[in-house]
Amino acid sequence: MKLNFLNVALGLVLSATAISASAQKKLTEGVVSYTATAGGQTVDSKLYFKGDSSSTSGQRGPATIKTIMANGGDYLAILVDVPVANIKKAAIGTPAELESFKDQEPQFTFTPSTETKVINGFNCKKVAVKDGKSGQSYEAWVTNDVSIPVTLLTKYFAAIGGVPIQFTTMQMGQPLSILVKGITEDKAPAGTFSIPAGYDKITITDLSSLGGGQH
Repeated sequence: MKLNFLNVALGLVLSATAISASAQKKLTEGVVSYTATAGGQTVDSKLYFKGDSSSTSGQRGPATIKTIMANGGDYLAILVDVPVANIKKAAIGTPAELESFKDQEPQFTFTPSTETKVINGFNCKKVAVKDGKSGQSYEAWVTNDVSIPVTLLTKYFAAIGGVPIQFTTMQMGQPLSILVKGITEDKAPAGTFSIPAGYDKITITDLSSLGGGQH
């Protein structure tokens, strides 16, 4: 009887493992809906991804600011559209600019824990995050329910062991709190990852000098 019980128990564990393994959804294209909080202000936004390209946009006063990243971060473009001022600028990162940005990136290390909870329907585990540059510590909650490519939001978290759902990232040297509300397979609208006609192409340094670099 003990042997039979052991076989049944083992069978249940293996079945549960198989179900868990097959339940992970791998997406190569889709939409991440999230809220971003910085400086006491919270903004709802969406990030579109397809392969190694991702794009997000938001409103900053009269300006619509869109950011596009591709090729693992080797391509970065910031589009600023201010209709009331008749301004349409597309700042494309030069190799030198991209290299300087890398020097400013945090150096995150990750320590997983056994603590778990469900956030917006995602089964998550807690991971301690330490920035080797600033010495600051954060916590992140990551899921293995779904797999998506590294995006603008998660480029510092490629080695965290899952998809970050609730976490703190860095933007322009400042902490940015992210809470993912949902991830769907919706396709990105045409032109999401390209620069439309009518934009003046400049460098990111030029854009910063215009006062539009804070994005």
